Amino acid sequence: MEMERAIENRGCCLVRKFRKSLRRHLLFILTLSAVIFGFTLGFLLRLAEPSADALLWLGMPGELFLRLLKMMIIPLLVCSVIHSTASLDPKSNGKISIVAFAYIMLTNILGCLIAIALFYVIKPGSESPLVEGKTNVYEAVPQDIFADLLRNIIPDNMVEATFRQTQTKYSHEMVEQFQLVDNSTRKNISSNQNSTIQMVQKLVKSVGKTDGPNILGLIVACMFLGTAAGKMGKKAKPFLDFFAVSTEVVLQVLRWFLWMTPVGISSLIAASIAGTRDVTGTFSSLGLFVLTVTLGIVLHQALFLPLIFFLTTRRNPYTYFLSIGRAWLIGFAATSTAVAIPEMLNACENKNHIDKRVSRFVIPFCVTLNADGSALFITAAAMFIANISGHPLTFGEVAIIGLLTAIASLALPSVPSSSIVTLIMVLSSMNVPVHAVSLLFAVEWFLDRIRTTSNVLSHTHCAAITHHFNRQGPGKTEGPVMIEEEVELIVHSPDAYNS
Repeated sequence: MEMERAIENRGCCLVRKFRKSLRRHLLFILTLSAVIFGFTLGFLLRLAEPSADALLWLGMPGELFLRLLKMMIIPLLVCSVIHSTASLDPKSNGKISIVAFAYIMLTNILGCLIAIALFYVIKPGSESPLVEGKTNVYEAVPQDIFADLLRNIIPDNMVEATFRQTQTKYSHEMVEQFQLVDNSTRKNISSNQNSTIQMVQKLVKSVGKTDGPNILGLIVACMFLGTAAGKMGKKAKPFLDFFAVSTEVVLQVLRWFLWMTPVGISSLIAASIAGTRDVTGTFSSLGLFVLTVTLGIVLHQALFLPLIFFLTTRRNPYTYFLSIGRAWLIGFAATSTAVAIPEMLNACENKNHIDKRVSRFVIPFCVTLNADGSALFITAAAMFIANISGHPLTFGEVAIIGLLTAIASLALPSVPSSSIVTLIMVLSSMNVPVHAVSLLFAVEWFLDRIRTTSNVLSHTHCAAITHHFNRQGPGKTEGPVMIEEEVELIVHSPDAYNS
């Protein structure tokens, strides 16, 4: 009798554990199912060749989902960075910044090296070069992108930085050409009846603005505010309490929005695939290039990043990867790391117990500067375009492309297909024709997704590694307040995050 009761109790215990586990991972299971459903629906609808209007409404749920998440990104970033930096002493804050930036540069360079190595092994584009390249119509100076990066670090208007960022603008002005007469007199050729008027284009650069939040500038401005508030001690307590509560309010709103993830992801993927024409032909003509980038991304995520993670933290990298699965899937569907910020914070803080003062500074910092997946793609794409344009690259030119890409990746905006703009700049700086870049748009829907997942994985790894090097405990300015908040977060975390 006792044995039967023991067996029954054991069975009930297993059922309860199964139900509890199912509740904790329900959103991840639904999200993964939505990805599969989105691919299936997209390929089925593609056979019917849906119209542009049909694709619009097919992707509408996904578009609304992205808009909901983007709506809360700036409030979350401002509140969390101010609150987290105020809780750190300047020495700890500087150490966190140094470790994070060192990791960012290392992984950006690593992505370029992987692309170069695979390119020499697979050699995409060498079998079928195009006709001789046309003259570049895109004029850009590599130094401009670095100048824009510096300008965006120090925004001239913090309010404007929430929706606009600085960018160098190019325009052309028509000017009359002059010739010298008698080696001393300058004469307008339009006054010479025996000559024709010749006009030449002059490239004019100006510092303008472009739509999109200046996340890097906001981080720097909020760091100054947070550090100053931390130095003021009790005087700044009402100021810091406001941002602490605001952070939790924004996170609560985002937890509600994240339950729309399955619907949004399936809509985005289905609309993207349903609107793609001639998938087989496209992947046949660009097959070796797609293989090079895909294999590079797989090696980067499955081998090199886990190796760096294990060597620095001595933790199982693949268990860690499973814990950030939802953020990975959101990045895959949205093709934007900024949209995945809330889920990355959730995974770091509630599943991996990373100090929230570290994660809420490092994750936005990485979203702005860390783009190792994009660096891999840009390097491989630049070499591929050079190959098919009949412009063989020397080893020195390849090294310059890798170095230029690693640095230019620091200024990539976290928006879909931003790598294409940087690719054009790199090609122009190497005097490689850029007209063949249009070929890449045929596979951009796929490559943009997989390189975004590398960026998401790298961001969360950076948070864990930075936390590891600061695990002795960042300096606290408000010790009792921080302890109270941590206890409160632990109490409400299971129900709020369903994890």
